[in-house]
Amino acid sequence: MALGRVQPTVMQPDSAKPLSPSAAKLRLLKKLRCTLRYEKEAWASGAHCIAGVDEVGRGCLFGPVTAAAVVLDPRRRIRGLRDSKLLDAARREELSQEVRSKALAYAIAEVDAVEIDRINIYQASRLAMKRAVEQLTLAPDFLLVDAMRLDHPCAQRGIIHGDALSISIAAASIIAKVHRDQRMQELDALYPQYGLASHKGYATPEHREALRRHGPTPLHRMSFAPCAQLDLTWAE
Repeated sequence: MALGRVQPTVMQPDSAKPLSPSAAKLRLLKKLRCTLRYEKEAWASGAHCIAGVDEVGRGCLFGPVTAAAVVLDPRRRIRGLRDSKLLDAARREELSQEVRSKALAYAIAEVDAVEIDRINIYQASRLAMKRAVEQLTLAPDFLLVDAMRLDHPCAQRGIIHGDALSISIAAASIIAKVHRDQRMQELDALYPQYGLASHKGYATPEHREALRRHGPTPLHRMSFAPCAQLDLTWAE
């Protein structure tokens, strides 16, 4: 999820056209294995309490960026942990409940649209992750972070595609995604004309059309181009 990632280009076998960057990335993620490799390396270095950290909602036009930090219990295995983008909604819900019940500690934090517009989405993502770590009831001595380095004194390692490679980061990805999706469901009742329950605030054609028709709400990110290009009039 870090800025500056090189997007792979994958050719379809029966077509001269390359896959879109998002489709190519999804194909790559499906090939990666989510394991304990990075946790084992941290333990070998002397770490005892490892937290996986990730954020979701970074590319949305609406609502907060949401982060989670999770300290898994190495004695309680959770099968099926992987990048939340590779799971359907029902499986994410199941795994989220299992992570919450079996983890030694977890925390969820948000940075809202106003703060995103003030400090930019990259810094807001880092801040949300830092807040999640700080809210853990267990103080970690090592962080595994999805492709970022946090402004936190704890030893840490940023891993590109970490939510597809580390089970701790995957666990954080899953509970952050489920939490944010639930928030979008709730906010859909306040702003039914935007279709939040279906697209969760992402820049889908449906969402862009709703913005054109109704204008932005106070929870839209006005620093993002599709919102910034509209009249700065709050929707009723």
